[in-house]
Amino acid sequence: MITDFRYRGASVQKKVFIIIMFMIMVFYVVLIIYPLFNMVISSFKSNKDILTTPFALPASVDLENYRTVWVDKGFSRYFLNSLIVTTAAMAFVILFGSMGAYGISRYTYRASTLIYMLFLSGIMLPLKAAIIPLFLLIRKLGLINTQLSVIMIFIAMGLPSTVFILSGFMKGIPLELEYAARIDGCSDFQIYRRVVMPMTAPAVALVTIYNAVPIWNDFFFPLVFLQSNRLKTLPVGLSTFFGQHSTNWSLLFTSLSLAIIPMLILYLFMSKYFIKGMTAGAVK
Repeated sequence: MITDFRYRGASVQKKVFIIIMFMIMVFYVVLIIYPLFNMVISSFKSNKDILTTPFALPASVDLENYRTVWVDKGFSRYFLNSLIVTTAAMAFVILFGSMGAYGISRYTYRASTLIYMLFLSGIMLPLKAAIIPLFLLIRKLGLINTQLSVIMIFIAMGLPSTVFILSGFMKGIPLELEYAARIDGCSDFQIYRRVVMPMTAPAVALVTIYNAVPIWNDFFFPLVFLQSNRLKTLPVGLSTFFGQHSTNWSLLFTSLSLAIIPMLILYLFMSKYFIKGMTAGAVK
C-alpha cells in the first residue's frame, strides 16, 4: 500500500497514482460542498427563482428571507430551543459518560464486565423501538410537553456510545500516572478531573461531535414529546415550511442555512481534537 504521497522525487507510476487520487478527492469534496453552496445561494432567491433557475446565482443579495424566517416565522425561538436541549443534553452526556467510563476502565470489580455489556447493549438497541413504553413512562412522570423529557431521552441515547469510546481511551492511560497522583495526595475525583479528563480531550471532542449532531438534527422525539409550539426544536420547526399543496423553498433553504451554523462552528473548533480522537491508536 502506498502511504507516502510526496510528489517531488516520486516515480512516474507513483506520480500518476497521486494525480488520480488527488482528482478523486477533489471530485468528492465538490460533491459534498456543492449541495451546501446551492442551499446557501438559494436562500437569497425567491420561490419563483428557485423553481425556474435552481442552479443560477441570485440576482442580488437580499436578506429579506432571513428577516422573515428569524422574526416573522419564529425561527429564533426554535433555534434557542434546540440550543438549550442540545447543550444541556451534551453537558450531562459528557459528565455522566466520562464518570461511567472512568469507573469501568480504572476499577476492577465483579460486575464491571456486566455493566460494560449493559452500556454496549444501548448501542445495539435503538431507543425509537421502545417509543410506546417510553411515552407511557414520560407521561406518568408528568414530563410531557417539557424540554426535560427530550433532554433525558437524549442523555440516555448518548451515554452508551460515550462510555464505549471514553473507556477505550481511558484504558490506554498508564496506571503510573494515577499512582503518582495518589502519592501527591489526590483523591479519586481529583485524579479523574486533573489527570484522566485532560488526557482524554481528543476523545471528548469525538463523542461531542458524534452525539451533538444527531441530537441537534433529531426530529422524532421532539415531535412526540413537545406539543407546544413555543417548545419546538429546529427540525420540527422546519416542517412548518412544508405545506399540504406547496412548499416555500426560499424560506426552507434560509432556515437550513441558519440551522447548520452551530454544528459547523462546533466542528471547526473541535476538528483538531476530533481528528486526533479518530486516529488515536492507528500508529504504534
